[in-house]
Amino acid sequence: MADLSMKMDDLFGRIRENNLWRQRDCINLIPSENTPSPLVKICEICDPAGRYAEHKRMKGRDVYFYHGTDFIRRIEEEAVEAIKEYFQCSEAELRTISGQMANAVIFEGVTKFVNRSTPDGTFRKLRAVMNNDLSKGGHLSSQPFGALFNFVEIDPETGKENCVNFPVMKSNPYRMDVPKMLEMVRHVRPELVIFGKSMFLYPEPVKELADEVADWEDRPVIMYDMAHVLGIYGAFQAPLADGADVVTGSTHKTFFGPQRGVIVSNMAKKTPLRKLWLDITSRAFPGSTSNHHLATLLGLLVATTEMNEFKDEYQNRVLSNARAFAGHLADNGLAVEGDAADGYTHTHQVVIRVAEHGEGSQIADRLQENNIIVNYQALPDDETFLASSGIRTGVSEMTRYGMDEDDFGQLAELMARVILKNENVADEVADFRKKYTVMRYTLPLQKSIALAAEAMESAFPTGEYAKLFAENLRGAGPNI
Repeated sequence: MADLSMKMDDLFGRIRENNLWRQRDCINLIPSENTPSPLVKICEICDPAGRYAEHKRMKGRDVYFYHGTDFIRRIEEEAVEAIKEYFQCSEAELRTISGQMANAVIFEGVTKFVNRSTPDGTFRKLRAVMNNDLSKGGHLSSQPFGALFNFVEIDPETGKENCVNFPVMKSNPYRMDVPKMLEMVRHVRPELVIFGKSMFLYPEPVKELADEVADWEDRPVIMYDMAHVLGIYGAFQAPLADGADVVTGSTHKTFFGPQRGVIVSNMAKKTPLRKLWLDITSRAFPGSTSNHHLATLLGLLVATTEMNEFKDEYQNRVLSNARAFAGHLADNGLAVEGDAADGYTHTHQVVIRVAEHGEGSQIADRLQENNIIVNYQALPDDETFLASSGIRTGVSEMTRYGMDEDDFGQLAELMARVILKNENVADEVADFRKKYTVMRYTLPLQKSIALAAEAMESAFPTGEYAKLFAENLRGAGPNI
């Protein structure tokens, strides 16, 4: 027991040290990350964390295969309704536990769907898919070596999967060349079109494609992977309204949630693609999940409730902060990617070319040493990700901690001093961060602490332990 106690002391000492560094000293600008509110975090240690609630639609009703699920069943139903409110859609599947799994479920579902019309005893892959090139910002999950693996037929001329990348504009490789894209669609006749990126500055031409294929007898399924921009759905782009058939995403990047995935659509009963939706839900369960992580499902309901309450205010602030940040970086002598004439970016992301001052990974290391966290990024003209010319940043997490346009100006100046002059500003950054530690777009801190304490008090079977824990939590006050 003494040895175990020493090991735990060491481990939890390191946990505390990392928590303090990441939450009180660092400015986190990784665009695929966010910090959930205290209410969302507390859900992840509540009783559903150890439970199961497998269920499947059978003969017109949801059949649950475990008992003791009345609570979490209602939670899932409420979460589905909250997500449908956010996206203004008719269907939502919440059992995928990551954005990549959500994409894999779509690929499986679409493949199953196209095989509804094949002869008995045969099963084929998708003839052709169109997607964003990885080197032009496309997400790895939408590539043949990612979640699309083994779902696309081989092109006999190339010996590779028949995936055709969208063309981009020569003048701005972060924007799609729409006329060329439409020409390619007519030539390739894909069965699946995948919009969405991980390096994401501008909207995708969903409406243009949807209009082009609307009268096709066998039109492609139009999918939009919004993992990076899920939390700015509507203010940035509303693909379902533009004509997308299905939207996937991660719930923890720009969205307020824990790490999960989501699939939404308008494939309601009596709509042309209803059978596709049934194939998608069957691949979510039992196709891809058994236990769908019920504690984070509980957290997703809390996060979606927060998002529905604060959506407009939060989204507008994110978009204005990103454009202001890009402008401040440019004013401080940094090479910001995108078109300066339209504010460099229409999302939460800002991409900086740093090759003059070192490889992207070296600059990211230097910034991390100064308590600024980014990730290095291959730019469209780079030959390999291993020799990246850029860094990719996002404003969503620090926006939620209260930073505004002027604050991002101060941050841009600090970053320029690190990148251009190799100055050490670690202490200045840590002092700067300490002004931004209270979470916005959720309940006030004292109310959050009270609810968290009640949840903690009920989460353990040992009353005295739970009581002491809750008392300590309540006693922590505003510095928790």
